[in-house]
Amino acid sequence: MAQDTIWTLPNILTIARIALAPVIALLPFINGWVPKLVAFVVFVVAAVSDIYDGRLARQRGETTDLGKLLDPLADKLLLVATLIPIYWITRYPMAQYEIPWWGNLPLWALVLLIGREVAMTVFRQLAKRRGVVIAAGGAGKLKTIVQDIFIGAIFLWFAWKDMATAFGWRQGWLGTWWERFHGTVVAATLLVAVLLTVYSLGVYVYRHRDLFTRSPSPSGDGR
Repeated sequence: MAQDTIWTLPNILTIARIALAPVIALLPFINGWVPKLVAFVVFVVAAVSDIYDGRLARQRGETTDLGKLLDPLADKLLLVATLIPIYWITRYPMAQYEIPWWGNLPLWALVLLIGREVAMTVFRQLAKRRGVVIAAGGAGKLKTIVQDIFIGAIFLWFAWKDMATAFGWRQGWLGTWWERFHGTVVAATLLVAVLLTVYSLGVYVYRHRDLFTRSPSPSGDGR
């Protein structure tokens, strides 16, 4: 049941996540490993808050209309605030941050990851007009987890690259091993995130394909 109170703990966490989005977007562009490491830590905090704000709202009976509006907005802002810097930094003009196998975050992958969220927003609104609520499914949740792992790993990759240069860590066997291992994690999680993005969207559309032919509900809420 939705409450009228705005300043609940879940809403505060959501608003904080929105406020952190531009901070996360700007930090990777600052020279040195410290800002990039801070960007990684702040992103992890924001991603964890995304997991718990919804749970807290349900457990504490603090579900609000504002929270329902802001939570998906916060998710999309955080995604854009991370993927755009990743795309730019791996491509222009800092080649030292290239991703193994991929070289950079391809434009088509950027469009796919962001476009999927836009498409799901439109699809959910279409479903709502027809009296159907589309809840998050297993494939979508798994996609989000892998996507967050990729983003966190690549922010840490940026910090590692600067730290390795500053402290000469690439010269030892441990530094060489870590760079290969870390780079593999970044490249592999991007691949899995892309595959799950396509798969999860396909699952949602297939399961609710009848929405494209169903007439809108007069009240818009299925009543």
